[in-house]
Amino acid sequence: MAEPLQLGATRTVDRQRLGRRARLLAGASVTYNVIEAIVAISAGLVAGSVALVGFGLDSVVEVSSGLIILWQFRHPLPETRERRALRMLAVSFFALAAYVTFESVRSLITQATPDVSPVGIGLAIASLIVMPFLSWAQRRTGKALNSNAVVADSTQTLLCTYLSAVLLIGLVLNATLGWTWADPIAGLIIAAVATREGIQSWRGDNCCSPTATTCDDGCCAP
Repeated sequence: MAEPLQLGATRTVDRQRLGRRARLLAGASVTYNVIEAIVAISAGLVAGSVALVGFGLDSVVEVSSGLIILWQFRHPLPETRERRALRMLAVSFFALAAYVTFESVRSLITQATPDVSPVGIGLAIASLIVMPFLSWAQRRTGKALNSNAVVADSTQTLLCTYLSAVLLIGLVLNATLGWTWADPIAGLIIAAVATREGIQSWRGDNCCSPTATTCDDGCCAP
């Protein structure tokens, strides 16, 4: 009888440890994205870059995602907040998709030509380095916790990586070839992906969900 009790206590300790890791990762995400938002929006306003300002506002959405995870895991039983956290994350995805779509379409219509922004290019490169590792750590923690909310947050972080690539390509092509259409086209693709992820979060159909019938990104693989 003592062995099952000891096993249960070990699992509780493991979940508490993983919960602390989830909070730490969410805190790191919030801190980085606050800095990223300030730098991107400031540089975007100086350069007149819609892409940079949009990227900065996307970082604000990332901050809200991290704060949702912090809110969830401050509860003694974070799984009781899972559904609400997923719905809140879904709203973040939809907000991101709506904004990127709006800015992409407006950029295509107005054919805006921003100034060259070395700060923006450097920020995009930094995000391409930082965000994949952060997303991987979040996803691994979410799988261990069986938490769809943490997995969804990792997907949001990964979307930020894609947006970083979009931003970098747009800024470089604008600086070297004057191609203003590359960034908004790629932005529309990212918006479509964000919408899909938002729908999955709202339904609770993220990978690693006990009710999920498919796993199309490999995160459930052993």
